[in-house]
Amino acid sequence: MTARDIVILGSTGSIGTQALDLVRAHPDRFRVVGLTAGGSNPELFEAQVAEFAPAFSGLGEEASTEAAGRECDVVLNGITGAVGLRPTLAALDAGTTLALANKESLIMGGSLVTERARPGQIVPVDSEHSALAQCLRAGTHGEVRRLVLTASGGPFRGRTREDLADVTVEEALQHPTWSMGPVITINSATLVNKGLEVIEAHLLFDIPFDRIEVVVHPTSDVHSMVEFVDGSTVLQASPPTMMIPLALGLAWPDRVPDAAPAFDWSTPGTWEFFPLDDEAFPAVLLARSAGERGGTAPAVYNAANEVCVEAFRAGRIRFVDIIPTVADVVAAHDVRSTQHLTVDDVLAADAWARERAAATIST
Repeated sequence: MTARDIVILGSTGSIGTQALDLVRAHPDRFRVVGLTAGGSNPELFEAQVAEFAPAFSGLGEEASTEAAGRECDVVLNGITGAVGLRPTLAALDAGTTLALANKESLIMGGSLVTERARPGQIVPVDSEHSALAQCLRAGTHGEVRRLVLTASGGPFRGRTREDLADVTVEEALQHPTWSMGPVITINSATLVNKGLEVIEAHLLFDIPFDRIEVVVHPTSDVHSMVEFVDGSTVLQASPPTMMIPLALGLAWPDRVPDAAPAFDWSTPGTWEFFPLDDEAFPAVLLARSAGERGGTAPAVYNAANEVCVEAFRAGRIRFVDIIPTVADVVAAHDVRSTQHLTVDDVLAADAWARERAAATIST
């Protein structure tokens, strides 16, 4: 089997470091030809470059965009946040398979991204969307009744809105099942992350919003499900790990043997599912609304949230202020339509939302 040449964007983050673990474990399957990072951990980046000796390496958004357009088999976009948009578009324009962990670029770009992608070019690396992609192999698009995204519920599952008034940053960073970066972890605590995933699922799989459901599954063993029109439901399950979706993202459509341990089915266990509490955690409803408005509205949702998360981490707003502030910014936005959407339109909406959110927070 010929090794695949891969470029890893965001190599010092959680996704990037785990992807390099996968490369170390399977050097016969993967060869690193490009590494980029944001620059927050230059010592680690230097060590990665020294170990893997890629043909191209660099720090910053411009380096990531250049790396994404270089000749290779797969680009893994593991960047966090809106800065992942231009690299995503560069990989798609180059015709390369895009293993996408940077959900923000798809959500911001919307039709700008999906219209540039050929069928099957984007392979999702989010555990939930990887699960959906795997489940969808069981039937045709026309046979799908609904997509069911699972959510752990985060560290505050079961709490009322009143209970959340005084939670601290430290508490919000204590995710019960996943180890992730601080922004994604707080997004999981507010359930903004799940709202973004609803929009992402709609864009990736062309399923209407009213046929995408979210259920709370505290142990994160079932990563998502697809219900088909005959009443059958196909689910993808594994112990919580990113190694399986990462391996699939880099090797798609093939599986990598022993990418991660499987369940021991001889050990007794139970799986529980609960409805989402939209009153305590309104982020998913707000995301649906932004997604249905389309155009630049999802970009505004994402950008306003990023500003609010940083304000919460800095102690300038409370946890319960994050979603109302995002909602105010989304409501005030004059949406640019999906027709003829440009990168400048998206980035302008992103910049406007950040400025509006900052101004709202400071008043």
